[in-house]
Amino acid sequence: MTVGLREILMPWFSPKPVLIPDILSWNQEFLGNKPAVVIDDDAVSWREFGAGTAQFANSLIDAGLVKGDRVVVLMKNSYEMAEAMFGIVRAGCVAVPLNVSITDNAVAGMVSDSEAKAVVASGEHVHRVESLRDRIDAMLIAPDTNLDGWHDYAAMRDAASDAIAAVEISPEDECNIIYSSGTTGLPKGIVHDHAGRAAWGSDLAVSLRYHSGARNLCNLGLFSNITWVGILATFFAQGAIVISRQFSVEGCLNTIEKQRVTHAAMVPLQYQKLIEHPDFEKYDLSSLDACMCCGSPLAAGLKKELAERWPGDFIELYGLTEGLVTILSPEDMHAKLESVGQPCPGQQLAILDNNDEVLSAGEAGEIVGLCRFTMAGYHANDAANEEATWMHPSGERWLRTGDIGKLDEDGFLYLVDRKKDMIISGGQNIYPADIEATMIENDAVSEVAVIGIPHEKWGETPLAVVVPAEGATETPDNLTGWVNARVGKQQKLAGTVLIAELPRNPNGKILKRELRKQFVDALGQV
Repeated sequence: MTVGLREILMPWFSPKPVLIPDILSWNQEFLGNKPAVVIDDDAVSWREFGAGTAQFANSLIDAGLVKGDRVVVLMKNSYEMAEAMFGIVRAGCVAVPLNVSITDNAVAGMVSDSEAKAVVASGEHVHRVESLRDRIDAMLIAPDTNLDGWHDYAAMRDAASDAIAAVEISPEDECNIIYSSGTTGLPKGIVHDHAGRAAWGSDLAVSLRYHSGARNLCNLGLFSNITWVGILATFFAQGAIVISRQFSVEGCLNTIEKQRVTHAAMVPLQYQKLIEHPDFEKYDLSSLDACMCCGSPLAAGLKKELAERWPGDFIELYGLTEGLVTILSPEDMHAKLESVGQPCPGQQLAILDNNDEVLSAGEAGEIVGLCRFTMAGYHANDAANEEATWMHPSGERWLRTGDIGKLDEDGFLYLVDRKKDMIISGGQNIYPADIEATMIENDAVSEVAVIGIPHEKWGETPLAVVVPAEGATETPDNLTGWVNARVGKQQKLAGTVLIAELPRNPNGKILKRELRKQFVDALGQV
């Protein structure tokens, strides 16, 4: 048998995939004194950050943890949190950062569900974990604590070697677990492997226009997948992250100006608050290159204003923590204002009807897709994995998003609604987003969320929950009548209730499940 040149050369010139630990090692070696992390006006170099993450990695290995062990991180935004998360990854362990705003019961449940071998906590969260000691069987680590049974973070790290951990990490190995927000049910552990996380970093670095001079502002919790995407893209581009301990409008604007921030990933509510600041135009935001908006739908009016007023490029991103991303670039924004853009290169999208048949352009149905950074699966949840899977005729597993959308002839995606938020009234599908888009046009309405409430005849019927505009005097009945005069017969509201503030998760998503819980009996059985 004749051996071709390709077969001879492949073993020599086909290096293994570049994974997150490889990028950290490369940046540590070659970027030297270039900043890696900036926080509280202090810059930490790549050499120092690399050494710190390597030391923490080796400290975990010295403590007996092995590749694949999960390590929960319950910390507020800090340098130590960034160092710990990527030290865990360099050790071949699995980082499990938790939202610090969740309940103690949820903390205990996620530690148990993830089968964590260690927990790293900080500040007041040390005492939260301490109160759960009888429910948590894991090694406990924290900065600045002398509680019995706890290991001091700095002492552990400083006692360990700063050599690259002697762990062979493969593309299919787990990298981290992000727990879902639980807006439509119990939180699920979303597992990302190293291959997928590397693809997130490299693909999004290109799509979101990162570069070696990037300074990426981390305004959301470091536990968030939105933040992870920005961090990974920054690290792949060889830039630096700027960590904000907490979001405030003036703090954010000052940081952008002072630290010459180039990139940021924020949710619509943050952008809205920033451009509403009376001195927004007075800040020097000229350093901004490209900023991403994601996490929840961006209203067309706000999107148009941001496209016109936001310095630098403004990019809308639609995506799921589970995978799939579409990008609406500045070049397409005016022509496709109501769209969430096109899939990133290499991704595939389709729209399915209720029988899982592929729909044509312009027809609304469930969004499904395939990409190289789709999650490895939900941790220990076969039922959820099955529910999230659509088998393509080719035999490939595609991800069900649970979102309703449509594609136009140019391949741009338009969101219609969440499948699980859909209201089924008299056998007809009602998409709350359609009603919300109508109601927000009323000057008396600042924000609105439409939910389904029980109806003895129709099964469900829509109820509008409204945050009134400042100074508005419209009554709920008047608002109901105004909307009902403008929507279809099947979309008519059963009523409207007023509320001071809509409940949201840390990423800005409206918690409709909480609203349903609060208002399901507001109008009784109509």
